[in-house]
Amino acid sequence: MTAFHPGQLVMVDIQGKSLDAATAEFLRANQVRAVCLFRKNLGTEAEVRQLTRDLREVMGPGALIGLDQEGGSVVRATFLPQAPSAMALGAADDAALAESVGAAVARGLASIGVNWNFAPVLDINNNPANPVIAERSFSEDADDVTRLAGAWMAGSLREGVACCVKHFPGHGDTHVDSHLALPTVDKSRAELDALELRPFKALRDAAPAVMTAHIVYPQIDPDHPATLSTKILGDILRREWGYDGVVITDALMMKAIFERYGYARAAVMAIQAGADMILAQGSLDEQGQSIQALKDAFERGELTLEQGRIAAARLDKLAAAYPVRHDDYQGEPRAADDRLMRQAWAAGLTALRGATPPARDAALRVFVQPEVPTDGVSEAGPSGAQIVELFRAFPNARIEFVEDILALDWATVPQDGRLNIVASTHRMRYGQNARAWTPDLHLVLWNPFQALDVPGPTVVSWGYADGALAGLQAWLQGEHVAAAQSPVRLD
Repeated sequence: MTAFHPGQLVMVDIQGKSLDAATAEFLRANQVRAVCLFRKNLGTEAEVRQLTRDLREVMGPGALIGLDQEGGSVVRATFLPQAPSAMALGAADDAALAESVGAAVARGLASIGVNWNFAPVLDINNNPANPVIAERSFSEDADDVTRLAGAWMAGSLREGVACCVKHFPGHGDTHVDSHLALPTVDKSRAELDALELRPFKALRDAAPAVMTAHIVYPQIDPDHPATLSTKILGDILRREWGYDGVVITDALMMKAIFERYGYARAAVMAIQAGADMILAQGSLDEQGQSIQALKDAFERGELTLEQGRIAAARLDKLAAAYPVRHDDYQGEPRAADDRLMRQAWAAGLTALRGATPPARDAALRVFVQPEVPTDGVSEAGPSGAQIVELFRAFPNARIEFVEDILALDWATVPQDGRLNIVASTHRMRYGQNARAWTPDLHLVLWNPFQALDVPGPTVVSWGYADGALAGLQAWLQGEHVAAAQSPVRLD
């Protein structure tokens, strides 16, 4: 295989905030051209720029450096202007705004040497019990997802950063997080065509890359999750739809794949199915197993050299169209993007069930969990200190920290004339316990479907970035109207 090395089809992750000698040698020796960065890799902005420069030097001009910068709770470079979640943009329902946000996200990423963003999400969140998508989706309506995600992607591509729509063929109607187990969506092809597949099909010509879902669709392929399914990737996406962009797997270390197939077998099956690149996280040894498995499969004829060359050519085309850059991103252009993000967050603020701001001199009692750690997919939730800041203009506000908001016992809440407010900084749905809660105001700062768990006046911010909290604070102080409409049913 003189003209092709299987390492070209593998995206790896690295340890630490700088490129160490052993990792650099591993990348060179295996001709790896793609690295996915995670929160663990991102130090200061200067450190990230140096890291991506070093990666570009080692991997060459065809380098692909990716990360998840969707907006909302799924961002990695938190020092850049903080983009609203997809569902915040869905609530604002402004395609021009979505395009501007996508462009601003790309400008920030280009400045730190990232040329491939694993966004936007095309999943249609029509399942309120979905544990992993929720506000990452633009809407429960396929046409709205297509329109807003397409606009967001157009902004990013215009600014020279590749997008990767996900999670094909749709992760919106699951009860299980594929990071933890293998979900199933038991729908017919006709049902998928009517909903989940519509945004992917509509945007396939615009999307330079697609990420697969670790989900079984038993009425299409009962034996394999989409990531490893020739019937889904090869037959539907490639042959029926004619998609010739890059197909990359979601991370093979996720339990939905790893516990059933392992790194090595899954890597081969994904390329057989129609993927061009596998996302192989783990130690250098584990990533090396994936590369060796592909090499062995090519040598045995289980994979053909032509398959490898076609996949490599697609990746070459992507890298040539969206090269690694390090643009200047200081001063007024960056400040303008920060203002844009804050305006977009505020535009999505949504009031439900007659919610109105409390009087400035009202006696308030605010229940909040002081810390919510990251779950590995999202960033950590807002801190108790940030909630205290929300109410700084209310001299009679009392903040009550609850170690676990899911366990809040409403029977112990004093009925002493204070207005009781629940501020949710948690990702999880509340469950049965919350049915007894009767707050005077419910502030939903993360998972919008918590609004279904607690009756009464509610305000949904769709996220907890600085812009989201600033918009909510302005509403609390009577300085902003929450005029947006929810893009999902919350009543």
